[in-house]
Amino acid sequence: MRPAELPLPDPQARATSRALLDRIGAELGAAGNWISFARYMELALYEPRLGYYASGARKLGAGGDFVTAPEISPLFGRTLARQIAALLEPGEALLEFGAGSGALADTLLGELSCPYFILETSPELRQRQQQRLGPRARWLERLPEGFRGVMLANEVVDAMPVHALAWTPNGALERGVCAEEGAAKEHPRVLAWSDRPADHAVLMAAKEIDVEIPPSGRYQSELALVARAWMRSLSGSLERGAILIIDYGFPAREYFHPQRSMGTLACHYRHRVHDDPFYLPGLQDITAHVDFSALARAATEAGLEVLGYTGQAQFLLNCGVTDLLVAENPADPKRYLPAVAAVQKLLSPSEMGELFKVLALGRGVTRPLLGFSNGDRSHAL
Repeated sequence: MRPAELPLPDPQARATSRALLDRIGAELGAAGNWISFARYMELALYEPRLGYYASGARKLGAGGDFVTAPEISPLFGRTLARQIAALLEPGEALLEFGAGSGALADTLLGELSCPYFILETSPELRQRQQQRLGPRARWLERLPEGFRGVMLANEVVDAMPVHALAWTPNGALERGVCAEEGAAKEHPRVLAWSDRPADHAVLMAAKEIDVEIPPSGRYQSELALVARAWMRSLSGSLERGAILIIDYGFPAREYFHPQRSMGTLACHYRHRVHDDPFYLPGLQDITAHVDFSALARAATEAGLEVLGYTGQAQFLLNCGVTDLLVAENPADPKRYLPAVAAVQKLLSPSEMGELFKVLALGRGVTRPLLGFSNGDRSHAL
């Protein structure tokens, strides 16, 4: 889909996007008209008051840009609660990262009796969560020290800034962002891709990846260095317990497959998906698929253990989602039929069942995890 086919925002939203574009332009001017894509993505998503997750625009649900599994059905959260309950020891807590609309927390709080913490970077989403959850949850400003319990990240890692790269016969290039002069008066500044030789940590990480350069002479993909650093931070915070990461992505051998030579970057705007990250900065979500092998490697290097890795469908089946569905009353079609359709979407390989994966990491966890009792693919990481 071309950006020209996307619905236009209202004047206030366009003004916010122009203000963010000016902010990005000022940084480009101070940096010699080049910043890394990771820095651009950080500004576009998290710049205070202007970035996508820092402004007041509605993001989730029918009136937003995308829908997550907890909004599809509470059966997702109720099933997940079975695994979390089995992991928690007396007195331990649950910490959710990026709680979105609060739908997952709302469901989990109804299933679990433990302290519930949320670490949320979006002021708008945090306000919505507080209105929905009230005093049942507690919001944190930073990672706690000596945390014991379960850390949960559902569709969080895909929105962490990534470095964009291009592997060529002459070496690895980092794909950054520059400003060009626009032809239209209402768009005096246009953002564009700009390549330069990769260096330092980006170059070192690029050399660790063996990609097959296609006949075009260019293989494009992403490096999630921020996500790896985040994983190291979680390891420093977790004293005992598990980390559950649910997101769309692949192990490295699939992530850097020859047929995926254009990378995984995707933008979400009004329930449409397109590939132009410079369209209306601040008004659209920018994501990249998760490299689960890189996350697992960063975790083990930081002293954590891989407890399991599998597709979302297999994880939910292991945790008994069908048992919960069977318990629904088929005599109530207004409730039962949507529940069946939701579970089908969560499990279907052509929907969320296979694209989404579940990775469990931990420290001091000795019992096997219910969600990986069948179909564990840890060997594929």
